[in-house]
Amino acid sequence: MLPVVVIVGRPNVGKSTLFNRLINNRKSIVYKEPGVTRDRNYGIVSIDDENFKFYIVDTGGFINDTNDIFSQKINEQINIAIEQSDLILFLVDGTNTITDLDQSIAKKLKKSNKKVLLVINKIDSKASQYYINDFYKLGFEEIILVSAANGKNITLLLEKIKENIPIKKLNIKLDLPKISIIGRPNVGKSSFLNALLGEERSIVTEIPGTTRDSIDVIFNKFGFNLILIDTAGIRKKSKVKENIEFYSVMRAINSIENSDVCIHMIDATEGFKHQDKALAFLIARRKKGLVIAVNKWDLIDKSHITLEAYKEEIKQKIKPLINIPIIFISALKKQRLLNVLSKAIDVYNNLFKRIPTNEINKYLLNIIENNPPPSYKNKQIKIKYITQISNNYPTFAFFCNYPKYIKEPYKRFLISKIQEKYNFEGVPIELIFKKK
Repeated sequence: MLPVVVIVGRPNVGKSTLFNRLINNRKSIVYKEPGVTRDRNYGIVSIDDENFKFYIVDTGGFINDTNDIFSQKINEQINIAIEQSDLILFLVDGTNTITDLDQSIAKKLKKSNKKVLLVINKIDSKASQYYINDFYKLGFEEIILVSAANGKNITLLLEKIKENIPIKKLNIKLDLPKISIIGRPNVGKSSFLNALLGEERSIVTEIPGTTRDSIDVIFNKFGFNLILIDTAGIRKKSKVKENIEFYSVMRAINSIENSDVCIHMIDATEGFKHQDKALAFLIARRKKGLVIAVNKWDLIDKSHITLEAYKEEIKQKIKPLINIPIIFISALKKQRLLNVLSKAIDVYNNLFKRIPTNEINKYLLNIIENNPPPSYKNKQIKIKYITQISNNYPTFAFFCNYPKYIKEPYKRFLISKIQEKYNFEGVPIELIFKKK
């Protein structure tokens, strides 16, 4: 998994301000997900280039009140964050002297044996540096003075972070399709992988894992040559502790980011849950290919529901996503497993399908003429030219007179027409409207 950098401190020292400053400091931020837990946010920050990234985690303020249930929960989450971290930013308020809470946190961090950077915040002027010398008494070697509010020394802080965490590349540098197996716990992800690998272990080569709970193998069998990524299950929040869910979401995002196509596995006996829907949309937002594999289909009583009815139910739940392949399998009985891999490769190829400019214009402009965009504020919208942009997924640029007036329903209409003609099965299509 990417290195985890955690911001820890008592309430009101500026942890969230620093978090927001860090995730907005580089344009190459790839993900931000606020509100995963009540008092904790996380994002991914990139330094220098796409090969140096880390998770930044904002925690709730540490409180020394053991009788308050809410405080206990916050402190429990902080303890988990410390345990999972590669580096801790201990944030203190430079406009005040050391407090008892600061000292308590310092003791906790020293016992953790984790690498700690003491970050003194709110240093906006010389007058605000009055208490700085007091903080050296906390006993930390590396101290950085910053102002999260105005950005002072944030670049220096990023350099210090880079010096103190290991470089872990997000992408495996192999020119092979990267297929991740994603889903809730116990849906059969590992059974699916084991059934494919069988006993012939010589057909795979292990690659150092990009997450602590993923297994990445080169799969070369049955005519396939690709990288398979097995992942930890994504738990439903109501059934597990928040801290477990928090890190499982981080692992899921890491695995999705590291793949070209996601095989989203669900349990046929449990149905397509709300968590499955959220995961499908997450994959789509990350612009990855998607194949839905309905496992344990052998356990379903076919007299009560047909395959087509089950498939239609899933299609309705994942709208507005369209043209997503759905395959019914049994990992236990090894039924249609190769069909899933074959479809994943088809989807991978669709990511890089290119349509000639003259062809897409001839097809779509005729449709647009007969079904023009709705006018907006008495302004007639005219689309004059279309071209496909080079990207890691199908992206089309539409040149028109009023691009900002084209609304989502019409965009979905155009996407459906592109899918209907060119069958970009399993992949996201992005439309960009530009002024002509």
